[in-house]
Amino acid sequence: MASTREIRRRIRSVRNISQVTRAMEAVAASKMRRAQQQVLATRPYAEKAREVLSDIARLDSGGGAADALINARAEIKRVGIILITADRGLAGGFNANVLRSNAAFLKEQRDQGREVEVVAVGKKGRDWLLRYDPVIRAEFTDMPDSPATADIGPISRTVIDDFRGERFDEVHLIYTDFVNTLLQRPTVQQILPVVPAEPTVSIPPDYIFEPSVDAVLEEVVIGFTEVQILQALYESIASEHSARMVAMRNATEAANELVDELTLTYNKARQEGITRELMDIVGGSIGLE
Repeated sequence: MASTREIRRRIRSVRNISQVTRAMEAVAASKMRRAQQQVLATRPYAEKAREVLSDIARLDSGGGAADALINARAEIKRVGIILITADRGLAGGFNANVLRSNAAFLKEQRDQGREVEVVAVGKKGRDWLLRYDPVIRAEFTDMPDSPATADIGPISRTVIDDFRGERFDEVHLIYTDFVNTLLQRPTVQQILPVVPAEPTVSIPPDYIFEPSVDAVLEEVVIGFTEVQILQALYESIASEHSARMVAMRNATEAANELVDELTLTYNKARQEGITRELMDIVGGSIGLE
């Protein structure tokens, strides 16, 4: 058994770790509340934008420039991925889960003979790609907790220009969808070309485009594609802070349990030491008699 001094040192160390994880839990909880409010406020608009895009994909735009973002390619040879992860760890299985989904999607595409390149948003995704599968088209790190359209502008321009230039035949988002504080779900979503609505879904027959169909669709498709990317980033940020808060809470509870176990061990060791000293005293007094 370890000495009482060593056990006391371990107890102090574990208590210090517990204080750190408790502070990290509080910070993550504060950020999670703001991120949750943000994602819930923007989700209805993003869902409506996706619905409008699906409707537009079923319309005849007259063969304009917007068709390049709407019409599916006859053959899919090259696929682009926007992979959204965190810049930091200590978030439970948050990064591992989305990277596992990314690995499965990569394998699926390559099994079909397609080339894949990834736009990495977040250091964890970039580091994973560099270690296992260096197919990085671009990387974006240190994103703010409340990103705006200007922050994701370079990301959207990269994938839209590459799709138009036929570097990519499809573009997919891989991110973590925020369900609630305890549940975050890795998601794969195609954003280019725009997936048309199901034939069974009715659409308004009287769309009026001013000044022209091509001009309006060009702006709408690009703008709403940016909205999908921004919303995915919001979902991922809320999921990250929720996962980190839960992970730090679990770490704090585990540290407290370990302190209790070490305290019990310390008391036993101390009791054994006292008993041994008493036995030595009794043995010595008997020897003197």
